[in-house]
Amino acid sequence: MSRRGDTITESQQRAGGHVMFTEPIAPELRRKRLLVVTTGVLQYVPFAMLPDPSSSRRDGQPLIVDHELAYLPSASMLKLLQEDPASGRTMTRSVAVLADPVFDRADPRGGGASGSRHDTSSRDVARVAVESGAMRFERLTFSRREAQTIEALAPSGQVLTALDFAASRATATSPKLGEYGIVHFATHTLVNSAHPELSGIVLSLVDERGRAQDGFVRVHEIYNLRLGADLVVLSGCQTALGQDIRGEGLIGLTRGFMYAGVPRVVASLWNVKDAATSELMQRFYRGLLQKKLRPAAALRAAQISMLQEPRWAAPYQWAGFVLQGLPMPMSGQ
Repeated sequence: MSRRGDTITESQQRAGGHVMFTEPIAPELRRKRLLVVTTGVLQYVPFAMLPDPSSSRRDGQPLIVDHELAYLPSASMLKLLQEDPASGRTMTRSVAVLADPVFDRADPRGGGASGSRHDTSSRDVARVAVESGAMRFERLTFSRREAQTIEALAPSGQVLTALDFAASRATATSPKLGEYGIVHFATHTLVNSAHPELSGIVLSLVDERGRAQDGFVRVHEIYNLRLGADLVVLSGCQTALGQDIRGEGLIGLTRGFMYAGVPRVVASLWNVKDAATSELMQRFYRGLLQKKLRPAAALRAAQISMLQEPRWAAPYQWAGFVLQGLPMPMSGQ
């Protein structure tokens, strides 16, 4: 909608009027990298899919086509990220991947026995799951393919692939995770905006013998991790969300990893489909590990490639993932 007296052109109507968000800065948009800091409801908007007002095309070409985007939860985070607690650390390994956990005993990997709704002794998981409407945690079968692609692309001997029961809370909180430059979580997350302290990452909720175990990595534990990673990827639903604090932005999983020393986090703004997420992540890591692109550039390349294919072209398939934090510095510039 526009304010009374404003005129919306036909091309703006085709773009749903979203061009008004970016039109005031159109003269400044000339194939530049964009660092986006927003507030309020705009924190839930993926600017990558908004029409580019600087484009000569009239078909609502998305910003991502000509622009590389990164986001900051708030301006106050800039100083924290510039100080970068992880700077100066030497990561001895490339990528750690935690994917395809075992969520309940009904899973054949968990023994195939029936059990309680979430098969977990963690009250936090049960409470947040109920409040978020999650009746059960579905197995993310495509996350396994995602992990296998990353493993194949990473340097030999430089990757940790923790699947099934190994995708556990113990693995996620182990000091050894600090040895990896990239940490990738392909699993469910729970985000509680009313009680952000109950948000967290859901990993294996049963062990090899089918017994319930605590597989919930709580947000306060993430804040206290000491990671040397340059990048964390949260390949799950709504991982970029949290409680909106005036002047500080969204307080949630992304902010937790930044306080843990991670300057860049790839996370999602909405519920993402398993197959589309796996496809996007495989393309992202080909750019990151094979072509040696910066994280922001690799994400942009992956999103553009999906935009160009009819099967994946709908924005909800690719635009939900954003890079939070500072873009990687360009070498030689």
